Amino acid sequence: MPGLDTIAIDEFMALRERLPVFDVRTPAEFAKGHMPGACNLPLFSDEERALVGTTYHRAGREAAMLEGLSYAGPKMRRLVEAVREVTAEKTLLLHCWRGGMRSNGVGWLLNQVGYDVFLLKGGYKAYRNWALQTFAIPRKIVILSGRTGSGKSEILENLREMGEQVIDLEALACHKGSSFGSLGEPPQPPQQQFENELAFQWRAADPSRLLWLEDESQKIGSRMLPQPLWAQMRAAPALFLDMPLELRVERLLQEYGSCDPAGLREATERLRERMGGLHTQKALEALEKGDLAGSIEILLRHYYDKTYRHGLSKRDPASIFRVETAAAAARANAEKVLEACRGDALSEWRKPPAPSGVAES
Repeated sequence: MPGLDTIAIDEFMALRERLPVFDVRTPAEFAKGHMPGACNLPLFSDEERALVGTTYHRAGREAAMLEGLSYAGPKMRRLVEAVREVTAEKTLLLHCWRGGMRSNGVGWLLNQVGYDVFLLKGGYKAYRNWALQTFAIPRKIVILSGRTGSGKSEILENLREMGEQVIDLEALACHKGSSFGSLGEPPQPPQQQFENELAFQWRAADPSRLLWLEDESQKIGSRMLPQPLWAQMRAAPALFLDMPLELRVERLLQEYGSCDPAGLREATERLRERMGGLHTQKALEALEKGDLAGSIEILLRHYYDKTYRHGLSKRDPASIFRVETAAAAARANAEKVLEACRGDALSEWRKPPAPSGVAES
């Protein structure tokens, strides 16, 4: 006979590696944040859930359950068919917000038609606690640093291809981390979803190996890096790739040369308060003349390079290792920083971290 069991988060996450996960919360709840890889199987629409909640507060649990059944009853066949369309597995994982009425109701239904169902104790709320606790797990981080235009994201991708362990924070945030960072990028994910995706990659990282991250502000676009992770990044050694200004202008010209001029003007205008009216106006005038290279050089000299120097000054000087380059090619620079990382200066850092006490399930 099929079973219906409630399990804790660690066991749930272990089973998730081989079993499908269904999230029975509403589409709006799911869009705000969900477990990576989960399928949305909403028992209620957003409006229906609001009405059930109102009934609960006004008339109590029994009345709310009856209200919920009036919505859920006609959907039973559709729910089962939706699961069959997504997976041929006869064992699955399922959760709602707190492990209450919705997950138990849908779990019972699927159990009746032959599915083994494991329910998450505490629901999505338990998963969020698991995700946020993840960022306290220590990793042997190495920060790839360098002024704007050094091609750090491409270097990280090359390091990944060379077998290094990398998490691309900007790719997860769908933002390049500057005023121009949203150009050519999809909309940023909600904060919860950014954290959820990042937590999965953080847990998956091998603690015995170095983990490469790009030097970032705590805020990437409108997404915030979790404080425990940010603290680890600030304490980690940084390899500073020192690339000449003219090469960085060339790289940025290639990256933004095909962008909509209106988007470039808007991004430049957003820097007016921090860069000053005179330099902003000169950068805008260069754009109007079609001199994108000249505009980029103004922005680098009078804003981005100064900002980067200020951020770097907050690090322990002993933790910064300068790597000079006269090449624009990302592959060649990946090889340079990897060679520097393997030197004697970082030998102690390459040792595995001490256990944190946070389970790495």
